[in-house]
Amino acid sequence: MSPLTKRNLKQHWPGRQQGAVLVLVVIALAAMLLMGALALDGGHMLLNKTRLQNAVDAAALSGAKTLQASFGSPTASTLAREASLDTLARNAASEGNGELGRAIGTTVAAVGGHTEVTFSNSVYGPFSSAGPADAKYVRVSVPNYPLTGFLWSVAQLFGGVGDKAVAAIATAGPSPTASPCKIEPIMVCGDPDDDPAENGGSSYWGYSYGELEVLKSAAGNAPAIGPGNFQLLRLDGSSGANDLRKALAGGIDKCNVVGDEVGTEPGNQVGPVAQGLNTRFGVYNGPGMNATNYPPDWVTEFNNPKMTYNDSTSPAQVQYQGQQVTSSGGDLSAGSTPLYDINDWKGDSAACAVSGSCAGAYERRMLNIVIGNCDGASGGQVEVPVLDFGCFFLLQTVAQQGVEAQVFGQFVKECEGDGVAGPVPTEDVGPVIIQLYKSYMDNSRTPSTDS
Repeated sequence: MSPLTKRNLKQHWPGRQQGAVLVLVVIALAAMLLMGALALDGGHMLLNKTRLQNAVDAAALSGAKTLQASFGSPTASTLAREASLDTLARNAASEGNGELGRAIGTTVAAVGGHTEVTFSNSVYGPFSSAGPADAKYVRVSVPNYPLTGFLWSVAQLFGGVGDKAVAAIATAGPSPTASPCKIEPIMVCGDPDDDPAENGGSSYWGYSYGELEVLKSAAGNAPAIGPGNFQLLRLDGSSGANDLRKALAGGIDKCNVVGDEVGTEPGNQVGPVAQGLNTRFGVYNGPGMNATNYPPDWVTEFNNPKMTYNDSTSPAQVQYQGQQVTSSGGDLSAGSTPLYDINDWKGDSAACAVSGSCAGAYERRMLNIVIGNCDGASGGQVEVPVLDFGCFFLLQTVAQQGVEAQVFGQFVKECEGDGVAGPVPTEDVGPVIIQLYKSYMDNSRTPSTDS
């Protein structure tokens, strides 16, 4: 190489610029590490956030379902908390959630140290660990789920980020179902001028909590719908004794919405009505009626002797041993004699849930039935507009005798339903389902970013 070439190289590549290249390399490496941290650790955080949220969602749903089943028990919130933690622990111990299990544990005791379970009677709160006596909503929160860092320390060097962790929160509770499918083929007549949305919830289409109602009339009674009708319905195109028996036992689903019309099923149908409804008490007669297909309710107790209907008085009366049956806040009595009623059943069901001694199926004695606008309905097979859907507690078995074939029930504000959740969680009335809600953190109803 000539002296001139050497001189030109020294001019173009001065020694003092070699350090600048090294700085640029270091910055590029740091940027690559930061991008790697964001990609690797960010993806890892997103994956575990999803896993945690799914587990917390399941825990909240489990707690809300348990709270519904044990409503009225002084230990309802305790049972719901244990159910939530047990579900969360089971999810943490499941396949694919090993990291979650190592972080928060796989037992109820371990998970409880990382989890907050609170209760409220409103989806908007306030929530507390003890909760009110009438709590219906459960909130489950894991505020800090620590994660293993891969390149996270690089991101921390640049400041603005703390330890690698995610959080999740979920709220669950009842929602009125917009189109229930589990409907028994019985209808009661409602007052279209007594809409609960307009009267502040003071009554429900003319019904109040615990009110005693004849859900099916019998021969000789004044018809509520028209001659030949006994408040029975045809659902899903079914007709005849066998279809009616199965439907009343709980074997036919027909989704309905408010505003639809339902067709009546003319005829007294004493045998099929008794055979279908009595399965809910563990009494099986008639073809196809058995405990496998139609289990009894958790609690099958009722008054013995049973209540009867006396239409020789004016007005007609439901009587017990010759005395008129009255209701006060759901408590039934005949004179000074207290009777088995909805409040007793709720207490017994809650006690059964607490002790774990339940056998049968939950709320089998709760009937989801149509409340119809019967105004102007005539005799025979007619179509009746649907005002809404109501819950009625089945008080006793049905006798297979024409003059004693009435079905007696008490109106209940809320019961287990199915179908599609309604849009408004407040003022739950009628069939409801347990669903997840946004978790609102303050009185301005701001949803949590972790829900």
